[in-house]
Amino acid sequence: MARIAVIGAGMGAMAAAARLAVAGHRVAVFESGATHGGAVQRIERDGFAFDTGPGLLHLPAVYRDLFVKTGREPLEKCVELSQVDPASRHVFAGGTAVPLPNASRAGVVEALDGALGAGSGERWSAFINRAREAWDATRRPLLEEPLRPDWQVLGRDPYPAVRRRGLFGLGKGPATATLAEVARRELADPRLVALLESHALAYGFDPRSAPASAAVLPYMEQTFGSWYARGGMRALADALYERCLARKVEFSFGAEVTGIVEKDGRAAGVELADGQVAGAEFVVAGVAPARLAPMVPGGLPWGADDVRPDARPEGVPGRFTVALALRGARPQDAAHRTVVHARDRAAELAAVFGDGAGPRPPCADPTVTVLRPDDPASRPDDEHEAVTLSATVAPGGPLDRAATEAAADRLTEIAEAAVPGLRERVLWREVLPPTDEALVPGPALAGQEGRFLRPANRTRIPGLYAVGGWSHPGGGLAHAGMSGAIVAGLIVNGDDWRGST
Repeated sequence: MARIAVIGAGMGAMAAAARLAVAGHRVAVFESGATHGGAVQRIERDGFAFDTGPGLLHLPAVYRDLFVKTGREPLEKCVELSQVDPASRHVFAGGTAVPLPNASRAGVVEALDGALGAGSGERWSAFINRAREAWDATRRPLLEEPLRPDWQVLGRDPYPAVRRRGLFGLGKGPATATLAEVARRELADPRLVALLESHALAYGFDPRSAPASAAVLPYMEQTFGSWYARGGMRALADALYERCLARKVEFSFGAEVTGIVEKDGRAAGVELADGQVAGAEFVVAGVAPARLAPMVPGGLPWGADDVRPDARPEGVPGRFTVALALRGARPQDAAHRTVVHARDRAAELAAVFGDGAGPRPPCADPTVTVLRPDDPASRPDDEHEAVTLSATVAPGGPLDRAATEAAADRLTEIAEAAVPGLRERVLWREVLPPTDEALVPGPALAGQEGRFLRPANRTRIPGLYAVGGWSHPGGGLAHAGMSGAIVAGLIVNGDDWRGST
């Protein structure tokens, strides 16, 4: 039985902690904040409740496996999960709206043909078929296995529209097609292009530079469905925390780790801000590079030939969120999630990803995601409704108060395309501008010479591992859970472990 120190209590860190505890190790988690969950948080006021992180889960098998492997009670005994239907409703520039059914290929084809014209659904379906090839080629190396030492081979894009010979049978040398190029060439209709690019934008990817393999993002959602947890995604974080406690994982909150102790060339514990040292045979760091770098003698613990992160989060777009407490009942036919697309997609991408110094507000007409959960736990009674609005915004930190309020006003105005009469129903609102603490990069993607990969979970310091959204396989609820599984596998089975079979 080894002593293991885990830095941070995010989803990836807790996923690793639970698996390691079941394997017989003594696990202690040190979290500088007051609670668990990382970016999966919830605000509550006057009987209303709102998720402030991810609103839906798109690959529930990751957490089903975690709960099966760490205890007798399966995930569904601990969290009430349900598929939302429609999976999403899209309102495009010009007013065309289309609800897309959950995990139904035929239903999506029918819906797109009906709303966008005959042939639209088949064009989208053909694209999803090609995305499946990219998914099949990269699922294991990007989700289930440690980042391979010859990670450069993942710099070649597996998307089959880029036909060459080599890795995955697709080509020698890196493929250079971007998601935007694929969208323009294969989808043509600007509304289908907007549908595809909105998936990239939601993860903070610029479709003009993201590899074509980002096609796996809509494929995952359409294939495995969109799932909601009663009580919000925070209920999933709470269930994982309870599972950790049941497995005797020890948590210390308000415990800031300031340094990683090394002895004889390997990690040997952590030093806390109060001067205490907690010895350990292994250290698992579930924090962003900006926090990890000063903890490690010599800086970031990856070599020059490794995938290396930027030690600062300034390049990662943020999420601007507005929580609205509404008077009036939620209509029974309301979609759980509606995406109101920008009127000028090029202007939005330039505002979010273009050059510029300092904080910037959302563009005049951003793509706005509207979440309206049919969940009694989110509202004081059936005569009220809790609605959350969000938009991807440029990096650069919080805005000044006036700009923040103006941006919240604009998001609310745009959201009326999803919730008619919204502004007249508002009782109060909470505005949550992006912060460095809430920044999480998107999932790892193959292609573009490896620029969209995340640093390996195994570092150059023996006994020190990285977990969570800033490491392989990247950000998102499902990817965080897989990151925890990979780290646990490396520690339990040794650094030569190549993933589950």
